[in-house]
Amino acid sequence: MNLEGDVDYPAERSRIQRGGADKYHQAAAAAGKYHARERIRRLCDADSFREDNLWANPDPTLPADGVVVGSATVQGRPIRVIANDSTVKAGSWGARTVEKIIRTIEAAQVEQHPIVYLVDSAGARITDQVQLFPGRRGAGRIFHEQVRASGRIPQACALFGPSAAGGAYIPAFCDIVAMVDGNASMYLGSPRMVEMVTGEKTTLEEMGGARVHCEQSGVGHFLCHNEDEAIADVRRWLSYLPSNWEQPAPVRAARPPQDIDLAATVPPGESTPFDMHEFIDGLVDRDSQLEIQARWAGEIITSFARLDGRPVGIVASNPAVRGGVLFSDSADKSARFISTCDAFNVPLLFLSDVPGFMVGAEYEHAGIIRHGAKMIAHVAEATVPKICVVVRKAYGAGLYAMAGPAFGSDAVLALPTAKIAVMGAEAAVNAVYAGKIAQIDDPSMRERFIADKRAEYETDVDLRRLAGELVIDDIVEAADLRADLIARYRRLSQKDRRFSTRRHPITPV
Repeated sequence: MNLEGDVDYPAERSRIQRGGADKYHQAAAAAGKYHARERIRRLCDADSFREDNLWANPDPTLPADGVVVGSATVQGRPIRVIANDSTVKAGSWGARTVEKIIRTIEAAQVEQHPIVYLVDSAGARITDQVQLFPGRRGAGRIFHEQVRASGRIPQACALFGPSAAGGAYIPAFCDIVAMVDGNASMYLGSPRMVEMVTGEKTTLEEMGGARVHCEQSGVGHFLCHNEDEAIADVRRWLSYLPSNWEQPAPVRAARPPQDIDLAATVPPGESTPFDMHEFIDGLVDRDSQLEIQARWAGEIITSFARLDGRPVGIVASNPAVRGGVLFSDSADKSARFISTCDAFNVPLLFLSDVPGFMVGAEYEHAGIIRHGAKMIAHVAEATVPKICVVVRKAYGAGLYAMAGPAFGSDAVLALPTAKIAVMGAEAAVNAVYAGKIAQIDDPSMRERFIADKRAEYETDVDLRRLAGELVIDDIVEAADLRADLIARYRRLSQKDRRFSTRRHPITPV
């Protein structure tokens, strides 16, 4: 029996681990949500989680101050984990919440282990703002440490509920964000605040729901049906990356690709749409594709996969969506993915079937040049092994954006179907000879003139000639492409990655 005044620590530990009142657990369950500790259990290897700072707040109404932090393993590899407990003041932040999060991010950097954020938070407690908001160890320090950790250790976020106000920057600074459809949201101001400040009437789902961020804003990466799917996406994403920037990407057992005739997937006509996903499935290890931001800017595919068991990051044109033309969003999407792969030692494979960047007043006003420059800058700066394969065409600055010969690619390969030029023959003839064509009255003579000039243009950019001029390194049959890439990436595994001595680039944003 305990002496008077003694604490029954096992009972107190159990009470704290329970979280908030039963009614909040019941409400969460009704919304299809797990408790924070159950999320951790499903994310991590069995019995691997070790909690820190359990006793953070002596206030019995604020067990663990609303956040669970600690260390664990995922697939045998150490991680740090931070999980908001939405049953405690809606997962809101107090001063100790903030300190626990900061300490965990700092520890992850010391240990050089990935961080997984399991987010479900109403944001800061306004009543505690002086203690948690402005100081050197206030909420801003969380984002400072996330930025400092960026590119050194992988940071993943599974978003199960709200991520409100300043707290929305936690997922924004992560490398990937998995969002549960119908429950997850990110927003800087609530609908009530928006109406008060701007007069706009909106709903949380319309303004910052999971579909908005996975399909329109590009902040979200995976749109998930439920929490198990979000956790599975995070676990799978981690499997392609090393624990930190100094380690090689993890290798798995090799698997053969799907039984797909690669050559048959590519139509002969350069403007005929086809889905590049099928081409990729026939190239990489079976079932190894993990597409990132599949619902946003679908004209470009960004996907992890494996070749002979080794991770590779794929940036691929998709002619099935808007002809594979590059827009501002597709440039942003590609730039971030390229940066992630380069930071964590994942080789890059570019599969090009690109007509170029979109043109027109609307797109110029929206900054297509600036966005395109960002993508091209990241291509140039990437020092991991990178190979460009021109599947069908690479026109204009699209060749640059897809790691063409001038951008330090370790190889530029072309399928026999490939064309490389400033623009396609039809556009080129019209650009050069528009005046002459307009002067030819006879329709048959006009058509013959255009056909002759197209033939001249095609001869000028003939694939064999480009190979002879060393623009491309080899013309590879589709059936031989997988074996060729595997051999090249193996040879490049010890590549010298020095690029430029400086503090940092001035990257277009």
